[in-house]
Amino acid sequence: MSVQRTILAGVALAAALAVSGCASIKEHRGYIVDETLTSSVQPGIDNQASVAGTLGDPSFKSEYGQPTWYYVSSVTGRKPFVRPRIVNQSVLAVKFDAAGNVVAVDRTGMDKVVYLRPDGAETPTLGRHRGFFQDLFGNIGQVGAGAGPGQRTGGGPNGT
Repeated sequence: MSVQRTILAGVALAAALAVSGCASIKEHRGYIVDETLTSSVQPGIDNQASVAGTLGDPSFKSEYGQPTWYYVSSVTGRKPFVRPRIVNQSVLAVKFDAAGNVVAVDRTGMDKVVYLRPDGAETPTLGRHRGFFQDLFGNIGQVGAGAGPGQRTGGGPNGT
């Protein structure tokens, strides 16, 4: 009877270890959100200097259009040997006017996350499709072909 209990305990321990080995690994990426600080940014009151002093440097800034600072935070979860998936994401967009004053503060979350799936293993390109041997031997006789007999090779830009 005690041998059966020992075996049963060993099987239970092995199952517990197997399940814990498959547990999801969570990683925090990007800006660390502090709700008190992010809610303190107010349109019409704050400017770029006060936002930088309160929230720090943004994750990135807009290059074109209305000046906007983005603070991106995401939590990913993944199981061992599997590609990570986004579990939670928040984006704080602070928009400024031309004078540098806060105009709007927008918050978005998982509703804006998009998963992209590439089409196959090749990148589509424009131009002609060449085979392996055409790529390998296609430039023979093309590169470095000098002037033939009786032809001058010009030394200057005009061939003189």
